[in-house]
Amino acid sequence: MSSEIYFSNNYRDLCERNGTGAGFQFEFSCSRCYDTWRSPFEPYTGERAASWLRKGTDLAWSMLGSAGRGVTSAADGLAGAGFGQARDRAFERAISNAEGHFNRCARCTHYVCGRCWNAAQGLCFNCAPDTAAEAMAAQQRGQNDMASQRAYAAGQQAGQAYDPTRPRQLVCPQCRTETHGSAYCPGCGHHLAQTTQCGSCSAVVPDGAAFCPGCGTRR
Repeated sequence: MSSEIYFSNNYRDLCERNGTGAGFQFEFSCSRCYDTWRSPFEPYTGERAASWLRKGTDLAWSMLGSAGRGVTSAADGLAGAGFGQARDRAFERAISNAEGHFNRCARCTHYVCGRCWNAAQGLCFNCAPDTAAEAMAAQQRGQNDMASQRAYAAGQQAGQAYDPTRPRQLVCPQCRTETHGSAYCPGCGHHLAQTTQCGSCSAVVPDGAAFCPGCGTRR
């Protein structure tokens, strides 16, 4: 089937062979943006006829005993015999319908939807990108590149005043601002100095003191 070759990579078979929902349906996708379109559902009449036969199975078992197995076999044979050919005919109809929703690019031979089709050039946007859109995208890339270059240059200029030999100071655990040993963070005001208090009277004990200045308790 020549039509099937064209859509071999961008369709999905949604056909159901058995049950009350038996029928044919196919989903086609755009080769560029992958948006999908589904063909109208076509019920499989062969399965519906077979379902009526299966409904008589219980009655056949009760009336004919083991001979009732033939009813089930006949039903399954009826449903399976024509499914393949019916599916192929439904697929041909689905492809014919899908060709009204997709365009085949003459350059890359891919099928694309209307949003990915350059009607003026008769090609898909992968092969013939929209000139105005490409120009706008290039302009934005150029603007971003220039902004990055200027920001980098400004950083280089600011780095001239940085002393790389100065060791990094302690930083605030809340906002990561350098504290330079202060009791409170100059960036967010977080209390940084953790004073030592006496276990007996709770008085502040200076660093290095052997006894509490409030009660004389030995540390």
